[in-house]
Amino acid sequence: MSMHTLLQYKWSMMTPEFIVLITALILSLADLWMPNDKNRRPLAWIAVVGVVIALIATAGLIPAKPVSILYDTFRLDSFSKAFKLLVLAGGALCLLLALDYRPKEGLSHRGEFYYLLLCALLGAMIMASSGDLITLFVGLELLSVSSYILAGIRKTSAQSNESALKYVINGGIATAITLFGMSYIFGLTGTTNLKEMAFEVQKLADSNYQYLLALAFLLLLVGLSFKISSVPFHMWTPDVYQGAPTPVTAFLSVVSKTAGFVILLRLFITIFAAAPTHGKDPSSLLLSMQNYIAVLAGLTMIIGNTVALRQRSMKRLFAYSSIAHAGYLLVGFAAMSWVMIDSIWFYLLAYVLMNVGAFAIIQRLSDEADSDDMIHFAGLYQRNPLLAVSMGIFLLSLAGIPGTAGFIGKLNIFLGALMTEPGHYMLAAVMIATTVVSYVYYFGVFVQIFFRPADEAASIKLPVGLTVTVVLCALGTLLFGIFPSLAYQVLTQFEHFGDFLQ
Repeated sequence: MSMHTLLQYKWSMMTPEFIVLITALILSLADLWMPNDKNRRPLAWIAVVGVVIALIATAGLIPAKPVSILYDTFRLDSFSKAFKLLVLAGGALCLLLALDYRPKEGLSHRGEFYYLLLCALLGAMIMASSGDLITLFVGLELLSVSSYILAGIRKTSAQSNESALKYVINGGIATAITLFGMSYIFGLTGTTNLKEMAFEVQKLADSNYQYLLALAFLLLLVGLSFKISSVPFHMWTPDVYQGAPTPVTAFLSVVSKTAGFVILLRLFITIFAAAPTHGKDPSSLLLSMQNYIAVLAGLTMIIGNTVALRQRSMKRLFAYSSIAHAGYLLVGFAAMSWVMIDSIWFYLLAYVLMNVGAFAIIQRLSDEADSDDMIHFAGLYQRNPLLAVSMGIFLLSLAGIPGTAGFIGKLNIFLGALMTEPGHYMLAAVMIATTVVSYVYYFGVFVQIFFRPADEAASIKLPVGLTVTVVLCALGTLLFGIFPSLAYQVLTQFEHFGDFLQ
């Protein structure tokens, strides 16, 4: 590739990625040259500023027309811009949590903590813009490997070491299965480019080829189900969430899950929606696989919510809650409604706000008590009314109570399941039933906060980073719950989400 060819590319389309990359490099060099006894706290502020600038740069690219560079391996379309806004917002909030994270045993590797989080965030951004299986896989591995290290960064904690080991083993197996599925598609089409694959799969009329394509679909679904924590590939989630540092748990629950749905939507809509099937009722391969996705969604909602009922650890409770929410999102994917991507995007926006806010409060209380048991939430209203009211807002939103962003998110997905032809009435019924079950454990925490006496009288002081995070998340949860049109005004700025192949 000549220098002239390199200069012809519209590198400005990668501005947000370059900002995050440069920030990570600055942090790594600063951490290397800083004395060991020097406080690494300023590095966190640099990381937050870098991510906020990248967020502003992404917003500035919204009017740009769909474009692809580097031989169509990097795409900037409506889909990538919309989901980059989510992962960058989630990444900035998680860095604010990391700013004030103080475990009892200390964190000697705090400098690495910040730039590894940025590297993971960069991986998620690359996944959102990938137009090729190779760049998609590179982004996935950048996110995954950074996450494995972050999960075990509390080196002296046995729980943290256990969580990292389980995450690496499960993640390695899931990666291998995903890559195996990708190899089948490459073998059938002779290309790794998603756009070219979409055209090539339309020519696979032979039934034997279609069986192989269906096998590739199932392998990819299994591999990516690990990333989004859906049943039965969810067993790593509670152990990893409990053992990992709380900012990392928040990052895994929102940014990593968002990235999982990004790759799921990008791959399946681009490739499998174009693949034909033969039989009595010919349709696309993706539509013919709806029932498999629906079963996965139903099981994920049922198991996630029922197992959460028995949890006392707040991190484990939120891990099973995260599994249940993956089920709700899969309902939107299984329904294949014409507003599928819009409804999933809004739900993930609500989920970023309510989950990061909840983890901020869990972090503050668990750091103080050196335990994440639910009992430490008792009498929180007497100790700190701001934290109590904010946690109440997040719990109501997670439960899907009207007036919150979580309710609007669930309503969109529920209506999408009912309004498609044929309607997914059973899936909608399971969604309602499991949402009612979730009230039991969400309101169990609610009761502890407002109706139980405090186990100690000392008030709780909030550091700056946590205060900003909690307030922003609470206001966002209420704002998008009462005025959801504000979020949809952002979506209307995009041409349309169907510009995968333009």
